[in-house]
Amino acid sequence: MHATGTFQVAVKPAEASEIGKAAGLGRMTIDKVWSGDIEGTSKGEMTTTAVGTTMAYVALETMNVKINGKSGTFVFSHKATMDSTNPKSGVMEVSVLPNTGTGDLKGIEGTLQIAIDKSGHSYDFTYTLPAQ
Repeated sequence: MHATGTFQVAVKPAEASEIGKAAGLGRMTIDKVWSGDIEGTSKGEMTTTAVGTTMAYVALETMNVKINGKSGTFVFSHKATMDSTNPKSGVMEVSVLPNTGTGDLKGIEGTLQIAIDKSGHSYDFTYTLPAQ
């Protein structure tokens, strides 16, 4: 199955733990509003690092949404790396954390592609749900 649309995102700095501070890591909160085939909201946390021109983040994001008419929650797991001197080197992986789906989304699996351009953020979500 397939879902496409856009989302609005607010990413705000948050205080890192003592261990995170000692390791030079940053912490951010994520607050999104989804529209299109996915409708609803999500909230999460991101851990970031930057060394020279290289940056990376990992994040967990809990979705509370309706996808193509099916309601429930699940968790996305994010991992991304990038080098500002070589934009094509960037890698972003966003996938459903197994066994986190609830409601109509119980058993959901899938991967999300995010595109960012001057008009904002868009998504392309390829997913499966168990036969009901």
